[in-house]
Amino acid sequence: MTAAEFKPARVLVFAAHPDDLDFGAAGTIARWTAAGVQVSYCIMTDGDAGGFDDAQRADIVELRAAEQAKAAALAGVTDLHFLHQPDGYLEPTHEVIRQTVALMRRIRPDIVLSMHPERAWERIQKSHPDHLACGEIVTRAIYPAVENPYAYPELLEEGLAAHKVPYLWFYGGPRERENHHVDITDWVDTKLAAIRIHASQHPDLAAMDTRVRQNLAENAARGGLPAGRSSEAFHVVGINTPETIAGF
Repeated sequence: MTAAEFKPARVLVFAAHPDDLDFGAAGTIARWTAAGVQVSYCIMTDGDAGGFDDAQRADIVELRAAEQAKAAALAGVTDLHFLHQPDGYLEPTHEVIRQTVALMRRIRPDIVLSMHPERAWERIQKSHPDHLACGEIVTRAIYPAVENPYAYPELLEEGLAAHKVPYLWFYGGPRERENHHVDITDWVDTKLAAIRIHASQHPDLAAMDTRVRQNLAENAARGGLPAGRSSEAFHVVGINTPETIAGF
């Protein structure tokens, strides 16, 4: 079974900051929820170092959380989790990995969607250090910890049994890693509406809109989609599929 043929029931999406996943995957997420897939979000930092307006500093954490909740609702998502790590200081510590493993075991997703742990040199803005840390945390959590009952044994005592995740999807990675494109032509307006809600992060919404539309068209062209289509691009890794063997 290919990634395109696999139909998930539950998806868990990780991001470093509020708005990251809307840029990377909101169209695919909206497509999933429209088909009845249950999607949950986990934002690892509070995004407290983001924004452009000094007047917003005192309330930036609450503002960005509210923006993310509104954007999530547009994509059909109401289950949000925040790990409350400080923006700019995210690291793959065992504290955060344990929290990530616990959430995976609680939600028991068929697909985990995460930022990529590798730097994208073609556009380094995709590779904020927190983005890379998010990808590394999720990668360490998904194999072997989440499926190993002897990893973080206290989680088992809390009733969080080991769980084998079939697929890990990365977004925001190097172009040379892309191996799966999702046609989101019918969900472009939903994606852009979700991004626009994060107004605290975008001093020029019109320019942002134009650039995102251009990126989606370029993704589609790289993915071999017909002219006029838009897509999001992913690096899909099989973790527990019919083609994989435990321990190899």
